[in-house]
Amino acid sequence: MSQFYNDAIFWIEIDKIKPNPFQPRREFDEAHLKSLADSIRQYGVLQALVVTRKEVERGDNGLGVEYELIAGERRLRAAKLAGLVQVPALIRTGEESDQMKLELAIIENIQREDLNVVDRARAFDRLVKEFGFKHVEIGKKVGKSREYVSNSLRILTLPDYIIEGLSEGKITEGHSRPLMMLVDRPQEQETLFKEIIFKKLNVREAESIARHIAVERARKLIDQELIAIEDRFKEKLGTRVRIERKGEEKGRVTIDFFDKDDLRALLEMIVSDTDKAEARKNEEEMLANAEPLTEEEKADAEHGSSGMDDESLYSVTNFTV
Repeated sequence: MSQFYNDAIFWIEIDKIKPNPFQPRREFDEAHLKSLADSIRQYGVLQALVVTRKEVERGDNGLGVEYELIAGERRLRAAKLAGLVQVPALIRTGEESDQMKLELAIIENIQREDLNVVDRARAFDRLVKEFGFKHVEIGKKVGKSREYVSNSLRILTLPDYIIEGLSEGKITEGHSRPLMMLVDRPQEQETLFKEIIFKKLNVREAESIARHIAVERARKLIDQELIAIEDRFKEKLGTRVRIERKGEEKGRVTIDFFDKDDLRALLEMIVSDTDKAEARKNEEEMLANAEPLTEEEKADAEHGSSGMDDESLYSVTNFTV
């Protein structure tokens, strides 16, 4: 159990409280902080912060007191925005190790669900690398399963741009699972990441695409001709195209589109190519079915359909009134 001075709440000057150097949370939403600051102005800080107390030497050889924050950084920041001079705090007794400071900060944030998925993963990673914790030990401390901890840590294997997107809330933790399925296919992974954002794909849709890519990779060794046709479709239409077999000869072609305008553009492209192909086919059929010209017709074609030269063409004898 945690021990506090006299089990009492003390009012401490904000300027004397130093931030926790092991605070795992890096992102603080400004809008939420302002909202909390407005609430604090009206009702005050309803939940006390947790700090440690430390005596330090001053320049005049005297002793001063400093406090280091253990839990409650969001409340401390909002209290500063609200213009408070003092905040209520519980003072933990005894010397806190770096490990304990990190543990307390992580647990407090997780219990309050204040950590985003990336901050949580990085906090777990510090416990593993700096203090040698096993995944199962971390799980016990935060009240989660070993699988929860392991899956959280896997997020850090993603490229930096995806981790940044997670941290900024552009994609959800659920989206990270299908993206991790493509960890050995960076181009497809980046394409899927962009599609999730711009096409607003939900988790199920993203997982379906990731699974298809995995299946496609397996069948490339089986049906090279089908893959080649699919690649030509993709190159021509500029979008994702999937060809699925439904037996020996039959199958299905699926073409992805972004919106109605994109769909219309795809339709015009296909129809335009179809019209050109039909025109070429008709022209070839006409040429194939045409009878060869006689020698006289060839001569007429060379000198004009009437067989007249330029002078006789404009002769008055060729005109009637």
